[in-house]
Amino acid sequence: MTANELLSVKQRFGIIGNTPALNNALEVAMRVAATDLSVLVTGESGVGKEFFPQVIHAYSARKHNKYIAVNCGAIPEGTIDSELFGHEKGSFTGAIDSRKGYFEEADGGTIFLDEVGELPISTQVRLLRVLQTGEFMRVGSAKVQKTNVRVVAATNNDLLKAIADGRFREDLYYRLNTVPIVVPALRERREDIYLLFRKFASDVALQYKMPAITLDEGARAMLENHHWRGNIRQLKNVAEQISAIEQSRTITADILSRYLPNEGYSVRTMGNSSEGGNYESMNTERELLYKILFDMRSDINDLKRMMMEAMRGNMPQSAPAERHEDIAALLPALPAHPTNDLSYDYDVVEDEDDINDEPMQELTKQDVQREQIIQALQKHGYRRKPAARDLFISERTLYRRMKALGIDDDTKL
Repeated sequence: MTANELLSVKQRFGIIGNTPALNNALEVAMRVAATDLSVLVTGESGVGKEFFPQVIHAYSARKHNKYIAVNCGAIPEGTIDSELFGHEKGSFTGAIDSRKGYFEEADGGTIFLDEVGELPISTQVRLLRVLQTGEFMRVGSAKVQKTNVRVVAATNNDLLKAIADGRFREDLYYRLNTVPIVVPALRERREDIYLLFRKFASDVALQYKMPAITLDEGARAMLENHHWRGNIRQLKNVAEQISAIEQSRTITADILSRYLPNEGYSVRTMGNSSEGGNYESMNTERELLYKILFDMRSDINDLKRMMMEAMRGNMPQSAPAERHEDIAALLPALPAHPTNDLSYDYDVVEDEDDINDEPMQELTKQDVQREQIIQALQKHGYRRKPAARDLFISERTLYRRMKALGIDDDTKL
């Protein structure tokens, strides 16, 4: 294939990039288009696998017939056979009429089975028969029908592992994988990343009649070295977010970093591929840290409220919630977005009265909770609903805490 032919294909389908791996995938698609061989397109989620069956169909002898794309992962297992192969009236509940399936509708054309690895085993058997003989039967029918369909499938799953796990038929895999096309991940197309970003930013600017954003050198280097786990789909999302939110039309590395998840940079920046796993591990640890901090904050709020009420005595039922001091006001505000700085100071600032109150310091949280719950129950004749209202918790939460603290409805101090 000449360079001009390849450029023509890219312009027709809006494919951007000049990476050798991308060009090779497109060349394979063009060469196989003239045949009726089955094609299996593989690659990570978000790399643009859906363009390749369109290219194959458009440059095939079937181009004037139907092209039907089916997302196998989006159809419930109970109806997938009916969707693909059709059904007869009364074949199942709700089948009020006969219906053609996609294989019957696409006769003479091309059918694209996206996420083919999600097909249930029973449907895989039916699909294998269509690929081998062109024969199928509608659900609820014993009549064999014929179809002449070109099948192109795609998946982001490891089908060889699925075969080993018993989730995918080996014979179907080899029937689909007559001609394999591997679509490279975005991080393997470093020289295409900026071109794609610029295209997405230009599209947003044109659609909403605003100036297009540009990247300075630092931002461009950060963009090209990012790992891009979500591939082109993630890149487009970032370009659209920045275009809509940022007032400055020149984007620096500092601005760009706010829109990039902390999943680490590519191996080109970090030195070796094993470090990508370390960054992913750091993200998990950071998320756990924030969860622990928020849980601790909630527990401290509960303890503070219990201690305040213990010092004041029982509050009237009509006392407004505003009179209860919240230790959250004494804590430094958590950032709206997680930062990369794990040294953030979350030390609790204690009230001076609490520091000097030695008897209260000797009580554990469980002791204080138990005392307050029993006092509230006694006040209302061991009726949980009004007691829970005094404690500013739900009746269900009160019941659960009573069970945890060993408090019965008739417990006395």
